[in-house]
Amino acid sequence: MRIGELAALLGVSTRTVRHYHHQGVLPEPPRRANGYREYGMRDAVALARVRRLVELGLSLEEARDVIAEDRSRELPEILAEIDADLAAQEADIRRRRARLAETLARAEDGTLGPDDTASPDLVDFLRVVDVPASKSAAWDRDLLVLVDSMSTADDRQRTLAMLDTLAADPQAAARGQEFYRRLDELADAEPDDPRVPELAAAMADYSVRHVLHDLRPGPGWNPEQMEPFLEGLSPAQAEVVRQATRLITRAGHEQ
Repeated sequence: MRIGELAALLGVSTRTVRHYHHQGVLPEPPRRANGYREYGMRDAVALARVRRLVELGLSLEEARDVIAEDRSRELPEILAEIDADLAAQEADIRRRRARLAETLARAEDGTLGPDDTASPDLVDFLRVVDVPASKSAAWDRDLLVLVDSMSTADDRQRTLAMLDTLAADPQAAARGQEFYRRLDELADAEPDDPRVPELAAAMADYSVRHVLHDLRPGPGWNPEQMEPFLEGLSPAQAEVVRQATRLITRAGHEQ
């Protein structure tokens, strides 16, 4: 195959293929006498593998290490692993469609609640956990539902395990309610209020030490990605979340 044929086969652009070559993620194939690259089956498999790894959240550097290991493996073994990945995706899609069908049915009969788009385990957790009547707590709850709906099964399980641990600890619950109270006190404050950096530092330190653990943002995380989710918070409250997120990200990079 030529580069255009390879790109079309995998549904990417030739520019993407060249970028992967430039980054060392996709090995350079042999060239014909006229200088054109000549791609074969193993190149197509490698490109498919890179796409899958990137979709799973790996950086190009991490994907490059995996692809380098693949070069020493037999092609049938690699293909079998890709097939297993696709089978797992199919099973996940079937589960999600089943959940969606249940949600649609409840929407049609008027029994759909605000938290019912979350996973059943999170819905059960939210029904029993003691969340204070607080605007900042309501925002945190909505964000949790959104993150849950976007998470993989493994990430969701780790998050729920962490939440269950916190809910069972009276001191952790009290600290969480204290944070909500201090955020609510900033409802009418300006972003440069001196209480903002103090609360951000306290929240970041507590999160790093007792909450996030291995759920901390990875190397590719950009704190600016939080901006769309700050709607509904006052300017000072949003600034607390911004500063806390930057501090948590910095702590993750220093690990």
